[in-house]
Amino acid sequence: MTAHIVAMGGGGFSMSPLGAPTNLDRYLVELTGKASPLVCFVPTASGDNPQYINKFLNAYGTLGVRVMVLTLWQDAARSVERIAEADLVMVGNGLTVNMLALWKAHGVGRALKKRFEAGDVVFGGVAAGANAWCEGFVTDSFGPQFKAVRGGLGLIPASFCCHFDGEDGRVPVYTEAIADGTLPAGYACDDGAGIQLTDGTVKAIAEKPGARVIRFRPTQSPTSSGVFSEPLKVELL
Repeated sequence: MTAHIVAMGGGGFSMSPLGAPTNLDRYLVELTGKASPLVCFVPTASGDNPQYINKFLNAYGTLGVRVMVLTLWQDAARSVERIAEADLVMVGNGLTVNMLALWKAHGVGRALKKRFEAGDVVFGGVAAGANAWCEGFVTDSFGPQFKAVRGGLGLIPASFCCHFDGEDGRVPVYTEAIADGTLPAGYACDDGAGIQLTDGTVKAIAEKPGARVIRFRPTQSPTSSGVFSEPLKVELL
């Protein structure tokens, strides 16, 4: 029973000008292989922002799916229990570190890992929601200055840098963190691009032409400043 993880640098309904579902959202639903999958939206990183939740409900309400929302400010225990029922878990954008702290307090990470191990599920995420699946990431959770942090659930055994083309300050922080070992090797993704992990294999995907996925790893080459970067071939959704 296959489990997929799709981690996007940005995109989807979260960044759609009118809040409409995009190719990413439709792709995630199709990956479930279900006629009417149960989609669980996780808005923790936004503080369970009601406007964000409504945006999700409006977007996914047009895709022929059933929907639920994981909430940690109301009836958290029951909400976490229902993760086991989800066919698609979509984690939204916001502050990654705050999200992970709340997840730990409420046992969300354990519930997600158990659901992933059971298989036949799709995990998706945009920006902070993509960081969550990885071993480390670059974040502005602590303020306007970007910081490299080891954390996340580690279901994708790599680091992640979102908004690579949209926020220039992330680029030097991520590069330096790879070079000095603060973060493990990983992937930097433009808005509209990301990685998909299926059965241990990673491929680069994009929902808009020209969006990039770049793999970063440390190297001892004297001309590389400690980092080797490699643009990956991207499959357009």
